[in-house]
Amino acid sequence: MLYKFSQHKKNEVETIHEGRIYQLKLFCGKEYPDQPPGVRFQSRINMSCVNYETGVVEPSHFPMLTDWKRENTMEDILMQLKKEMTSPQNRKLAQPSDGNEEGRVDQKGLVVKCCIM
Repeated sequence: MLYKFSQHKKNEVETIHEGRIYQLKLFCGKEYPDQPPGVRFQSRINMSCVNYETGVVEPSHFPMLTDWKRENTMEDILMQLKKEMTSPQNRKLAQPSDGNEEGRVDQKGLVVKCCIM
């Protein structure tokens, strides 16, 4: 299943992420939507809530996953990740070069490609 999410609104705050395309996978277990999906960046990204080695969004650093509510959606996760990218601690972090996905084990899941504009 492919879920495409695009945000076409211009960011008011310039970030290092503008114009970059990131690929994520969302993993929904049997308990979804009562339990949050797993979220993993296939693309290399440097963010405070993402484990740099594995690309996994760490629930302990991403409150939406820790405080998950059944009403939350995958789109809510993507919007919150975008908000995290514009936060002071993430918007200027140096990023790996584009296309640097080597070393990431491909797992089955929902593939999401996002372009931050």
